[in-house]
Amino acid sequence: MAKEVTLVEYLFLRLHQLGVRSVHGVPGDYNLVALDYVEPSGLHWVGNANELNAGYAADGYARIKGLSALVTAFGVGELSALNAVGGAYAEKAPVVHIVGVPSTASQDQGLCLHHSFGDGNFRLNADVYAKFTCAQANLRDKEVAPALIDETLRQCLLQSRPVYIELPTDLVKAGIPAAKLERPIDLSVSPNDAVIENAAIEDILKRLYAAKQPFIIVDGFAPRYGISSEADELVRVTGFPTSTTPFGKGIINETYPNFHGIYAGAAGKEVYVPWVNSCDLVVRIAPLNADTNTYSFTTLTKRNLTIVVHQNGVEVCGAFYRDLNTKTLLRKLLDRLDKSKLPRLSPYPDLGDPKKQLYDLAKPARDAIIDQNTFWQRISNFFRSGDILMTETGTSSSGGRDFVLPPQTTVINSALWLSIGYMLAACSGASLAQREMISEKSRPAGRTILFEGDGSLQMSVQAIGDIIRNRLDITIFVINNNGYTIERYINGMHAGYNWVQPWRYLESARYFGAPENDPEYPVFNKRVKNWGELLDVMQDEQLKAGKGFNMVEVIMHEEDAPASLKNLVRMAAKRNEGSAETTPARQELKKLKKRRDRDGDVVIDSTPRKKSTSLSLSLSLSLW
Repeated sequence: MAKEVTLVEYLFLRLHQLGVRSVHGVPGDYNLVALDYVEPSGLHWVGNANELNAGYAADGYARIKGLSALVTAFGVGELSALNAVGGAYAEKAPVVHIVGVPSTASQDQGLCLHHSFGDGNFRLNADVYAKFTCAQANLRDKEVAPALIDETLRQCLLQSRPVYIELPTDLVKAGIPAAKLERPIDLSVSPNDAVIENAAIEDILKRLYAAKQPFIIVDGFAPRYGISSEADELVRVTGFPTSTTPFGKGIINETYPNFHGIYAGAAGKEVYVPWVNSCDLVVRIAPLNADTNTYSFTTLTKRNLTIVVHQNGVEVCGAFYRDLNTKTLLRKLLDRLDKSKLPRLSPYPDLGDPKKQLYDLAKPARDAIIDQNTFWQRISNFFRSGDILMTETGTSSSGGRDFVLPPQTTVINSALWLSIGYMLAACSGASLAQREMISEKSRPAGRTILFEGDGSLQMSVQAIGDIIRNRLDITIFVINNNGYTIERYINGMHAGYNWVQPWRYLESARYFGAPENDPEYPVFNKRVKNWGELLDVMQDEQLKAGKGFNMVEVIMHEEDAPASLKNLVRMAAKRNEGSAETTPARQELKKLKKRRDRDGDVVIDSTPRKKSTSLSLSLSLSLW
């Protein structure tokens, strides 16, 4: 290795060391020189059509591979990506956002430069991004830049949230000692306080053994906290009745006999709510308490009967055990768990079996129109282990909660940010990460399958060009219901603002330059209007293979939607009108507020809780 590397090489090589193999983004005059070093650093330049889609794609890549990189230019470029970075922050996707900014001399002189606000203040954009990222670094001093890069990347991984790095044009080629790259970034966490950790484990075990009607709910932050395998093992070993939230779907093996689908509270099966409310112990793993993930807060459970596993601590029926790495804690808990002491429910509750429900579906009439009520279950017969399934906000996301999944299937949806159009661009990043990981033998073979609404597709359609440019293997089911059905159910069923211009969706591949008659990158397009056509196309060998660009346009009625979505949006509409929450929801929201205030709680930790850390850069630590 040479004695020196440039500053941008140091940054890109650090990303490579952490497993990143591709960089998303859009070229601009403030980042062009930096881009010259992408491929020499062993990275692939994706080249997106716009910054918003680049941000979405980087988010999708990060959710599969664990870290991603996004490069934009100062001002117009970085602000165009802000919505995507905001979503990554909300839903905890570790995206490294690198922004090429004007030279330090230009900034210090306060010049009126293009892409700025013309007031000589070059800190405005960084100030905005400080609210949407967990760490920020301004690389204007080459002496401290390596340490800033290392700490920023470290925080990105430890907190599983976006970070923001400013790279001035005059620092791109600054020389950095190459020897600094020989020391890996320290990603270790402090060991748990043995006394507090043991107290937490003993408390949890005591309650697990004593429970008469236990229930486990697995949520979507488990992969962000690195505890998916521990959550899966807890479900398998205990045999306790288990559900996931919408955000948590696919995290555990859904073929387990004690898995009972999504717990949808007031929007779901009537039998479920009274049974859960009568449980004497609920274990919630990595929760996201958003209205859309808890069905207007109706799935929240009583605090004094609930064990909540967070990233850096556990709450055991009201007592907080803080400053604990819960991956380590769960591993020790599982090692000490005595299966002979666990309760066995007799009789076992009838909470539904998704596999049996799919098997029992009557065969539809071939000429019948495709309905939302059973489509999401029936399409499950198309899935296989290793697949990545992505469902766009709206009918697709809600319907996808009824998927019946084989083992080792990954589901990506949005449960908090809900930016329509996100999923089309995100699937390009997810597919790219999948391809890299299969090549590296770190992930089993599988396909990337997207369920996208017609209105959402129109939001980010340029992503199809990115998919074809990078020759990504993707299958897209376009749910064509003539516009925004989810919005129709909130307000304006027949209003003109909820309709979209009809497009010839199946011509998009050709428009965006897909190759013709190329066996290495085939293109498949099909429109289906009834069950017979859909069942036939599901047996097509090219579509089943998932190679190349595949699009199936599924025609559905504009007023048809999954039952759970109808129920959810009715509750949302009432809340928009200012209606009070239901009594259980109000009670739980009061408890959540009290939890934030921490008044009168039992708190068990080893050190004072830190609010923030600083290392010549801004960090905002999320402890819970």
